[in-house]
Amino acid sequence: MKNLIYIVLILIFMISCSSAPKSIANTSEKTTKLSDTIRIANEELEYEVIIIDIGFSTWLNSMAKPRGYYDENFLENRNRIYATEWNSRVLQPQRYNSNLYEMQINYNPQIKYGYEVNYLIYNYFIYFQIANKQRLAGFVPRP
Repeated sequence: MKNLIYIVLILIFMISCSSAPKSIANTSEKTTKLSDTIRIANEELEYEVIIIDIGFSTWLNSMAKPRGYYDENFLENRNRIYATEWNSRVLQPQRYNSNLYEMQINYNPQIKYGYEVNYLIYNYFIYFQIANKQRLAGFVPRP
């Protein structure tokens, strides 16, 4: 069965951005950016990450720390903590806004997703917290 990691949040204030589609391909990973949708897939590990959020691509390119700034171990640890807190909030719609926390994130710390996946997921968590004035797991989000 295919392991899926979906991060899908569509903001109420949909503003269409006109940017040209871009595609980057590696031997084992493929990242496709189309407007504000980022997709990462690795057929060998059978996972897929889809991030749909207006403004994330722009934020990632302009505000996020560059690739290599954090090591992979740091990203994996933070992603594990953030995903656990996120999933907890999904399961408590009476306490947390169900429009923000729509679906669980299947982030398995036993799987080595690689630097690029961890980098994008980590930066999405940071972007989400800043854009929605949320704080996951007590860390102050900083770009």
